[in-house]
Amino acid sequence: MATKKVLLASPRGYCAGVDRAVDVVEKALALYGAPVYVRKEIVHNKFVVEQLSAKGARFVTELDEVPTGARVVFSAHGVSPLVREEAERRGLKTVDATCPLVTKVHREALRFAKADYDIVLVGHEGHEEVEGTQGEAPDHIQVVGDPESVNQVQVRDREKVVWLSQTTLSLDETRETVERLRKRFPELSDPPSEDICFATQNRQGAVKKIAERAQVVVVVGSANSSNSVRLKEVAEVGGAQRAYRIDKASEMDAAWFDGVKTVGLTSGASVPEVLVKEVLAQLAQWGFEDVEEVETERETVTFALPLPLRKELKEAGMIKTDNRRRTNDPGHTC
Repeated sequence: MATKKVLLASPRGYCAGVDRAVDVVEKALALYGAPVYVRKEIVHNKFVVEQLSAKGARFVTELDEVPTGARVVFSAHGVSPLVREEAERRGLKTVDATCPLVTKVHREALRFAKADYDIVLVGHEGHEEVEGTQGEAPDHIQVVGDPESVNQVQVRDREKVVWLSQTTLSLDETRETVERLRKRFPELSDPPSEDICFATQNRQGAVKKIAERAQVVVVVGSANSSNSVRLKEVAEVGGAQRAYRIDKASEMDAAWFDGVKTVGLTSGASVPEVLVKEVLAQLAQWGFEDVEEVETERETVTFALPLPLRKELKEAGMIKTDNRRRTNDPGHTC
């Protein structure tokens, strides 16, 4: 009988922005003590939020839930200028964990708005990252969620239109949306550099590779994680017969794997590796003991902690000089 196999995607799991954001909350708790408030989920993963809550982080939906003068962390997805103004007005002490690659998109939006461009932001309406970016220039930005929505775009000057995007989208669907935009607006300008982050691209490339060989693909990631949902979609389009998204191993059903010889496994950019190991352990119990890691890229970039927090940690003797390759350059990619 053929051996049951797991194709384990690499890269998978934590990206540099998520790793930094989680580290920001943990370091803030260690430095300032509990509670430290966090606006929205620091990253879109139930397990991570539960773990940080147990350590003293308090997650809130809006700033009016934070006591005046308290300390609050802005999530990796970024916030609009209105949120920053409200925090300042209420005397809140803020720690900004916005991913530098999201900050890059904010800066692009400001630059093009200043030049009086109409900005088409490709992304999902209501997602925190989209709300934050749109808030930088609400009079100039309109959101397009999919290729079918392109016909609804209205602009003032067809020669002054630019597209930007949410960092966690499907590459293929974004390309299709941009192609349709360009047909309507031939003079459409591109962002100065790729907006979809390198980690999102790398994880989608890896899942495409395993979907070619796997009958079933399992994606570990929460339902509100855009990049995790996109991974499931990419697996389905990429050749897998079926794909499932789960938060944890206990959500799997043994019936999913009846008659299956090869399972693909990956995880979203906000998923800690411990959850992947639990899935591997469960699959092994069901006979999938042979694990082949399929590596398509090797990620080496990490992002430094926010400068004000890093400075306070050094003054408190809680961190030393870190010689690893780190950057806070929002335009930097692998």
